Amino acid sequence: MSLNADSADNAFTFKGGMLPMTVMELSSADPEQIRRQLAGKLSQSPAFFQHTPVVLSVEKLDEPHLSLERICAVCRDHKLLPVAVRGGPEPVRQSAWALGLGWFAPVEEARARTLESVERVEAPVEPAAPVELEAPTAATRLYRGTVRSGQQVSAAEGDLIVIGAVNAGAEVLAAGSIHVYGALRGRALAGIHGNTQAGIYCRELEAELLSVAGNYKRLEDIDPKLLGCAAQVHFSEEQLEIKALV
Repeated sequence: MSLNADSADNAFTFKGGMLPMTVMELSSADPEQIRRQLAGKLSQSPAFFQHTPVVLSVEKLDEPHLSLERICAVCRDHKLLPVAVRGGPEPVRQSAWALGLGWFAPVEEARARTLESVERVEAPVEPAAPVELEAPTAATRLYRGTVRSGQQVSAAEGDLIVIGAVNAGAEVLAAGSIHVYGALRGRALAGIHGNTQAGIYCRELEAELLSVAGNYKRLEDIDPKLLGCAAQVHFSEEQLEIKALV
């Protein structure tokens, strides 16, 4: 029997991906307080609460025995779908797994691990030399043409420049900023690895969703005066700021 199974016999393959994910950063572990705030948010942006997957971040909490099950139930009552937990001590991690959720290391811990891996692989001959500490220049991706509905175009390491339009139902993603030299009618997600300095720039704003470092706004949240105009989007003072591009 051959050890190399025919590709037609494979039921699945594992692939890396850059899926946009909303992080719900908890500053309170009180399920009722969370319920009240979600109810208010639901009345403001009902379109957002349509089975949106969320990661529950408990990094700001210092409660090893928080009621994760009740918090998840509150989220589901408001049509949010918890899929994972980020941060928290061992009891929280065990609780997440018991509820069938994934678990992510805290942001700072994950960054430390990444830096440690880089240092092991690329240990400089002279650690103190400034040139060894400089990050490599991020690659910018240039895409010419229309990004059509159902299509996704991404720049995993740097900026994305689209010489054309982004149709409704299409998606553009970038580790850095996104520049669209045409109409932006689909979804644009900049700073997908957490870069809050990234931005989104377009000639004509009609976007279904705008996101910078996981912070986003939907079409109904955008000032109608900016729709159809050249615009720029940045993360400022803990929220997305959308202004005319002049």
